[in-house]
Amino acid sequence: MKSVFSVFILFFIVAAGFCQQVTISGTVQEEGSKESLIGVNIFDKVTEKGTVSNRFGYFSYTTESDSVDLYISYVGFKTQRIQLTSIQDTVLNVALIADGELAEVVVSAQDMDRIQEVNRMSTIDVPIHHIKELPALLGEVDVIKVLQLLPGVQSGTEGASGLYVRGGGPDQNLILLDGVPIYNASHLFGFFSVFNADALNNVELIKGGFPSRFGGRLSSVVDVTMREGNMEKIKGEGSIGIISSKVTVDGPIQKGKTSFLVSARRTYLDLLARPLIKAFSGGDENSGYYFYDLNGKVNHKIDDRNRLYFSVYKGDDKAYNKYSSYYVNNNIRTDYDDAYGIRWGNFISALRWNNVINNKLFSNYTFTYSKYHFDLFSDYYEKVDDGVNTSVTEYTERYFSGIRDWAGKVDFDYVPNPDHYIRFGANVISHKFSPGVYVTKGSGISDMKEGSEELNSTEYAIYIEDDIAVTDKLKANLGAHYSGFMTEGKHFQSLQPRIAARYLVNGSTSIKASYVKMAQYIHLLTNAGLGLPTDLWVPATAAIGPQKATQVGLGIARSYRGFEISLEGYYKTMDGLIEYRDGATYLNVDENWENKVAVGEGRSYGLELLIQKKIGKISGWLGYTLSKTDRQFEEINFGKWYPYKYDRRHDISLALTHEWKDNKDFSLAWVYGTGNAFSLPSLRYEAPDREDNNSWYYNNEVEYYESRNNFRNRDYHRLDLSFSWWKTKKWGERKWTLAIYNVYNRRNPFFMDLGYDNNGNKKVVQYSLFPFIPSVTYGFKF
Repeated sequence: MKSVFSVFILFFIVAAGFCQQVTISGTVQEEGSKESLIGVNIFDKVTEKGTVSNRFGYFSYTTESDSVDLYISYVGFKTQRIQLTSIQDTVLNVALIADGELAEVVVSAQDMDRIQEVNRMSTIDVPIHHIKELPALLGEVDVIKVLQLLPGVQSGTEGASGLYVRGGGPDQNLILLDGVPIYNASHLFGFFSVFNADALNNVELIKGGFPSRFGGRLSSVVDVTMREGNMEKIKGEGSIGIISSKVTVDGPIQKGKTSFLVSARRTYLDLLARPLIKAFSGGDENSGYYFYDLNGKVNHKIDDRNRLYFSVYKGDDKAYNKYSSYYVNNNIRTDYDDAYGIRWGNFISALRWNNVINNKLFSNYTFTYSKYHFDLFSDYYEKVDDGVNTSVTEYTERYFSGIRDWAGKVDFDYVPNPDHYIRFGANVISHKFSPGVYVTKGSGISDMKEGSEELNSTEYAIYIEDDIAVTDKLKANLGAHYSGFMTEGKHFQSLQPRIAARYLVNGSTSIKASYVKMAQYIHLLTNAGLGLPTDLWVPATAAIGPQKATQVGLGIARSYRGFEISLEGYYKTMDGLIEYRDGATYLNVDENWENKVAVGEGRSYGLELLIQKKIGKISGWLGYTLSKTDRQFEEINFGKWYPYKYDRRHDISLALTHEWKDNKDFSLAWVYGTGNAFSLPSLRYEAPDREDNNSWYYNNEVEYYESRNNFRNRDYHRLDLSFSWWKTKKWGERKWTLAIYNVYNRRNPFFMDLGYDNNGNKKVVQYSLFPFIPSVTYGFKF
């Protein structure tokens, strides 16, 4: 009874304390458009404490003071000051004005988003305007290309849009668009990504110290949020480039209540090349390649406490060749069509409901459907007509694979006081995997279907985390992520602790550390080579378990005269990695994929330096990475450790933008990296002649590989420049952008292979892809 009584006394003491507190909550939006702003800092100068807005612009701040002096600040916007006295629980809907629209307002608030103040590490927010301003290949602004310029992030090969983060593979990145995973974020065989920057609101990259709310991947989180649409007036923007055009339109359906956003992009190389191809083939052949993206979003404000969002994305690639012709022989006409090609693409949709339960508790409910598909096709059609009878022969071959997800998720943000920001929630995903099926149909033959059977799996997770201020100097993000995966009667489970902390040494410097465990229940079967979309998504099974990783990090962060400087070291181990055995490919459809792979482990460690300047006429960053990544499989390389294909010892990137006049800007990007690893034979010899004299195998040459990835490419480096100028018109604004990719025409290695010199002797040959490439883009806003 004494224990129970003590608990009640403690409860009433705590409740009485909360009764004396006052909570200020609300939303932060952009003035004019009423779009939510993510990660806005709300700082109270009275208490020297504050909070931030969540991904939907909502914030909550609780204080025991009878007055507040709030500074609401966000990069790229004018800081707003709000003073309140004799306060009570208050709802504030704050509208920030974009920088440059009004004369400068001088304020004296502390800059609360300084890098040393944030307890999370290995996290970078990339402003959308930087993404748009940096030079782009063929004028195609690309989110993933910009992320590749950050320390700890590498591209796979020249021009590719894959991400290799801290030694991980492209399947180990959780790439989210409005909270929905995208399984293949590439267009044009990996050279461009699926993200249209004009439709985006925020991009965040997390490389380590993962918060508990994220899970399901080992190496990184790329959290991309679409814009919500202008609540006040119709606006639009777009561009016309060398290989593609795009347009984005948004505005109110009902002013102040409901908004929409529609964005579209398409390449037209196939349309431009079609007349040339037909001219050279005599009109019989038609081939080409194109991709497109469609984004849509509807945002409806039910009331001040409830809001609905519905967003969709559809994108596809198609490369094809079609040959059509006919011939006449002895008055018999034969017409035929022969077509083959490759298609792949994504579809995602998400329905969200935001609900402000009270001034300290915010909830978000999300329901999603997504699908990724890949399809190799070959179709043949023949019609024979002798004037009396007609016969038709049809034959179709297809190889297709994909993954389909239904998912539901609930997230809560609870802010009891400025010393705690608690997040908790749960999610469940119903996966349907199609690991690879080969189908043939045709006239006069029996239909045939070979390959792996479809698999249904269920993945679930629950999490809790707390951003806690232990003392004025020590802050931490503490949490746990528990997940499970059920498939083929097997139930995998994983409890993953997450810890990230920072200790403030002084007002400008802090020390940071993190420890995380991650689990991933899906694998990507990837072929060596160019990383084409023939890669197949497969689940963990009773025979092939999940991937797991442990990562620790230690770093220092400092602000100095407008610059943010961070130096981080990390060590990561990975288990349960898979790779095709030697000689195995996705085309071995008569064999189950589980029998074609080897299971192994990996490790990666390194140092990363980032010097960044976010505001001012000149902004950008300098990044440097020193790292080493290895793999080990019992059935590959004699069971010995070997360098990962994308192991790169040194990586340097410089990205700068300069607004040197009111209507002109200049940007550059320079990258340098030591060579990736690849395999070449170190010896070759002639095997003894075969006894079979009917064989063509005389003097059979054997090549000996001493180890896997035993050679290195040449160093890679490249300079890109961009110059833009714009002018205000009666109807809006027009903008011209001139960009140059690979300014000094460096012949960088795309891949290396064995070839022959003029005397017929074997030699190593480098194949390069992109030379000096200029481009021009016309942009517009209205």
